[in-house]
Amino acid sequence: MRIRAAAVAYNARSSDQSSPFTMSSPAPAALPGASLFANCGTIPAAAVDAAERHLRDTLAIAIGHAPPHAALIVHDTRTDLNLALTEAYRRVVPDARFIDFDAVAPGHVLAAFALLAAGDLVVLIQSTSFRLEAFRIRIELFKRGLKVIEHVHLARMPGAQGLHYIESLAYDPAYYRGVGHALKARIDAASHGMVDSGDGAQLVFGSPFEAAKLNIGDYAGMNNIGGQFPLGEVFTEARDLEAVNGRARIFVFGDTSFHVNQPAVPVTVIIEKGRVTGTENSTPEFDNMLAIIRAHEGEVWLRELGFGMNRAFSRTRMVDDIGTYERMCGIHLSLGAKHGVYTKPQFKRKDARYHVDVFAVTEGVYLDGQQVYADGAWQP
Repeated sequence: MRIRAAAVAYNARSSDQSSPFTMSSPAPAALPGASLFANCGTIPAAAVDAAERHLRDTLAIAIGHAPPHAALIVHDTRTDLNLALTEAYRRVVPDARFIDFDAVAPGHVLAAFALLAAGDLVVLIQSTSFRLEAFRIRIELFKRGLKVIEHVHLARMPGAQGLHYIESLAYDPAYYRGVGHALKARIDAASHGMVDSGDGAQLVFGSPFEAAKLNIGDYAGMNNIGGQFPLGEVFTEARDLEAVNGRARIFVFGDTSFHVNQPAVPVTVIIEKGRVTGTENSTPEFDNMLAIIRAHEGEVWLRELGFGMNRAFSRTRMVDDIGTYERMCGIHLSLGAKHGVYTKPQFKRKDARYHVDVFAVTEGVYLDGQQVYADGAWQP
């Protein structure tokens, strides 16, 4: 069984090199744009209003979408959260074309993509993850110069979790861009760092870091505009993976179904020379995840150091989808040799199969001895 971290799904980290779309279907007729708001069920009107405000800010500030560029919204109607987000987009981009993915043949969706020009916007609102032939939609759309917003696996966030998701879409440019760039500057200049997980558990990065990457809604200088939402992350890893040693208390990890798994007591991982060499207070599910990685990679490496920034999520305020929860304000790490951005000489891409997100209890984060995280917030 393959475990993938949601982090790998983020567009900046993808190594997908699939062939371009084959577009031979005729352009579909315009579909009705009637509001579905009356069917939003567990999502109250105030939350849909909030989604409208958040998405309006996102499109204007982060994505930079405006006429005369066109917008195409591909959605499904399987969950209340899908319906609520679709309604919000109808209000924000009323001139957009809307297509219900389940109501048309795949060729119609591909043909609609073919009508778009570079700089136009595609939004994918998915209860699971749309599949068109063998292609990764977002990657192919980026190749065409399109802007892409992807809302994925919404069915994993029922009920109140949908409200948390809507809150996570809020775009505060002063926070994301100010704190995000400040964190990157501190990371890129640091010669070492440490994550304090409390109860004596400290994970020491005795090495400078790789150049940090940003997912903060600032696409200046980037090839692609957009990606998987919500926003809010700065990530890196040690240049010398074997310089990582110590302990971290893991309160959540991604299971084999890409859901959040929360042990009753945090699992302590023991790291020696960048590898997991032992655990304390482990669970059968955590042990199984480690065993799967070891069976294919021989040992369990610790790679990514992620600085989550999204204040809608915390240790006590969660959603079940691991790819969404990855933005949680605090530290997440990855277990397994796979990373789509940073290459290391000891790993061959074809042999590195696993990248599993795990979330560390974060009492403090230090770069060059200076504290940059305290009391649940970044203070770079």
